Amino acid sequence: MTTAAPWFYWALLSAVFAALTAIFAKIGIQGVDSDLATLVRTAIIIVVLSAFVWVNGKWSNPLALPARTWLFLGLSGLATGASWVCYFRALQIGEASKVAPVDKLSLVLVAVFAFAFLGERPSLREWTGIAMVAGGVLMLALKR
Repeated sequence: MTTAAPWFYWALLSAVFAALTAIFAKIGIQGVDSDLATLVRTAIIIVVLSAFVWVNGKWSNPLALPARTWLFLGLSGLATGASWVCYFRALQIGEASKVAPVDKLSLVLVAVFAFAFLGERPSLREWTGIAMVAGGVLMLALKR
């Protein structure tokens, strides 16, 4: 029996925390504007991550990062912010058990974008799994 690669455990923890995010957010945004809730969440993330980086001795001058790094991290930050705004809005008006799976359609889009822009080449087995995720999302999202 082989053990999973270290990235798998981090990705699994990410999935657990993402699931908790949906549940906690759905409870937390009751009676609150979803954009304000996203701002509060973001402020908490900034404080927690700043403390994490500092405590672990990983702080360095961010202004020393290359321009290309700033560009793509900036674009990633803008995409994250847009995703969070849309996610919280969807959670506010929809059921968490339906919103979260549709949000995970991002898995399919990551595979397509990684193929198109990063030159990644998933195997037939991997494409089959990706197609199954897409089918599952459609099954959960579409009404009968």
